[in-house]
Amino acid sequence: MDIKQLIYLCNLERERHFGRAAEASFVSQPTLSMRLKNLERELGLSLINRSNNFDGFTPEGERVLAWAREIVSVYQGLKLEVESLKHGVNGTLRLGVMPQCSVALPALLKAVEARYPQLDYRVSAMSADQLLDALNSHTVDGGIGFFELNALRELHFQTALLKDSGVEAVFNPEFFPALLEHQTLDLPLLASQPLCLAEPTRYFRRYLDSQLRARELLPRVIVESASIMQLLQSAQVGLGVMVSPCGHLLPEMLQNLQRRPIAIAPMGRQAALVIAEPGRATPLAQHFFDEARGHLPD
Repeated sequence: MDIKQLIYLCNLERERHFGRAAEASFVSQPTLSMRLKNLERELGLSLINRSNNFDGFTPEGERVLAWAREIVSVYQGLKLEVESLKHGVNGTLRLGVMPQCSVALPALLKAVEARYPQLDYRVSAMSADQLLDALNSHTVDGGIGFFELNALRELHFQTALLKDSGVEAVFNPEFFPALLEHQTLDLPLLASQPLCLAEPTRYFRRYLDSQLRARELLPRVIVESASIMQLLQSAQVGLGVMVSPCGHLLPEMLQNLQRRPIAIAPMGRQAALVIAEPGRATPLAQHFFDEARGHLPD
């Protein structure tokens, strides 16, 4: 058994396809298949369900895969630590991010750049469940999202809480002039407007829907999208009113738009920046976390 075989196994889990896993591993598909069959022969276990295509892992394969993730994560962390000792903190940090969280991520990354100018980022948009799975399986180095605090404690994540500044409506006053008359919007007034909201699978959208249902309000959602840019552009042209956590949008993005806070109950989950517990977090993740939490609003 060698580390490359375990990397191939992890790549196969991520890609769910032999050809794509081979490309991700920088080997040919026959080479990848042969090395994984050698691993199965050495362990004396069938790890992969094979048909004409990849068909998932066997129960034994899932158990081996859990160990492989840990070993590969430690191996990659060791490589990064050696590189940082030789050249300073550099490399690519993998971040999983829930859209519409309570921080403007580019501003945070720019602040960290002053300390670590050689640090690069690969940012993936994820749902709450996807983000927890990715953190647990070490397919991302850190995450920003809405979490149950009990879950974070049970998983021993290092956690920097993000300030909850509430929720705001973002709109073009040319098309919604009546909203300018209000310093704060209540839910009935909000529900009377056409809304631009995230997809129903997102936590922030589910939170909004639950608050509206509790008041027996059924708004018209004129645009729903996983893309924040689509929602913002829809608000800019006057299609509807965008609803967003305060602090999520950069002021420079608003141009001719206005904002009003919404009178609404706080979210049940806590927005936070998280990485693995000390000793299991990659060196890049630990450096980023230690620097980034100093730039988060109190």
